Amino acid sequence: MIVISNPFAVADEIRIIHSLFEEGLSMLHIRKPDFSELEMADFICQIKLEFQANLVLHNHHHLAEDFGINRFHFSEKERKSNFDHPARFSKPCRYNSTSTHSIEDFNSLESNFHYAFLSPVFKSISKENYHPKKDLFEEIKSRTNHKTKVVALGGINSENIQETLEKGFDDVALLGSIWNNKNPLNQFKLCQQIAQSYSL
Repeated sequence: MIVISNPFAVADEIRIIHSLFEEGLSMLHIRKPDFSELEMADFICQIKLEFQANLVLHNHHHLAEDFGINRFHFSEKERKSNFDHPARFSKPCRYNSTSTHSIEDFNSLESNFHYAFLSPVFKSISKENYHPKKDLFEEIKSRTNHKTKVVALGGINSENIQETLEKGFDDVALLGSIWNNKNPLNQFKLCQQIAQSYSL
């Protein structure tokens, strides 16, 4: 199960992030599109060293070398316009992910993506008026790409995680259900329990 940061500042954000990792979060995508390079570096610096290897950078990828981060996410736009595979970095082991919005797009991905978000599965919790144009549960039946894990994004919460995994998604990503919740940690623990019970 993946958590994506809120694009905007959240009260006690770093403390919550630490709590999520302490409760077993395996990957946090840092998506802060308005952050400058300095703001991004400062944000990462506040996260405990022991958790930095579990971070995924959505932008300012060049900062990865300084923080021992080896996970990158590429937006659909970046991937389609000029996907620059980060072979220019010295560390050989890189984990790449990307965003897709149709099964056709997902199926056509190159094999150097370890997983990809397919969204929106449900009506978004964090974005207004962002809802599925197609039934992705029907679409996923046409999946031909099995080298890349398909991760459900968009409106995922404790009430629909089990259905999402049962209907063919390999994993889920949470954003609004965590950051729009009065108790993000409790919500995460509930979602994690459901996801783990399904995978047992």
